[in-house]
Amino acid sequence: MSIHLVIIDALNLIRRVHSVQPDPNDITRTIETTSRTLTRIINESNPTHIIAVFDHHLQDRGWRAEILPEYKQNRKPMPEPLEKGMEAIQDAWWQQGIDSLLSDGDEADDLVATLAMKVASHNEKVTIISTDKGYCQLLSPTLQIRDYFQHRWLDAPFIEKEFGVEPSQLADYWGLTGVSSSQVPGVPGVGPKAAKEILTVFSDIEQAYASDELAKKYRKKLDEHIDLARRCKQIASLKTDIELGFNLQDIRYSGPNA
Repeated sequence: MSIHLVIIDALNLIRRVHSVQPDPNDITRTIETTSRTLTRIINESNPTHIIAVFDHHLQDRGWRAEILPEYKQNRKPMPEPLEKGMEAIQDAWWQQGIDSLLSDGDEADDLVATLAMKVASHNEKVTIISTDKGYCQLLSPTLQIRDYFQHRWLDAPFIEKEFGVEPSQLADYWGLTGVSSSQVPGVPGVGPKAAKEILTVFSDIEQAYASDELAKKYRKKLDEHIDLARRCKQIASLKTDIELGFNLQDIRYSGPNA
């Protein structure tokens, strides 16, 4: 039997649904809307296995903040009504047949990446439901990312149009440009256009840094900030080797739970 694993980036979905509700204190409406959304996702994707991956709302900023202290330093806390309603949301999703994986020290992104790569590496189909373009560095013939809200696939042609690089170069791209939403600075003076120019000629930051052919206008910037570029790339990269503590059989989709 062929496998199709659907991984829901849970807070990515919930926050977007909650942000457009007329009454942010009405968690019942958020539960109903996310449940309808998940029903449509299931009907469209026809998964054999499915799981929703959550960041734990009490966890710190994790290993990335140890590498770069300013990482997500100014992130907004989860709205209190949503935080209080999280267990009810998870219960409603479980009734739909979707179990939840809660992070415990690791960011949900890394849990998603680990699970997705583990399954895709066996040539089985994986779909990640998320608007987060960070997952695009994982793209492969059997791994795809679906932006449910924009009704589009975040695939290689999308990455080429959006960033001008290969999916495998995205961590290097963000190592150079930074990620403003997460307070990742990148290399001062290197923006998207410059990063695209560098990564069109060189496969990654290290190859560019080691080459005598790197353009002079970029040589000084990399010479001065190579350590920062490396740290920002490391932060932009996803871990794929986390111990998950369950197997695929545990998340087989067989319809709503009683």
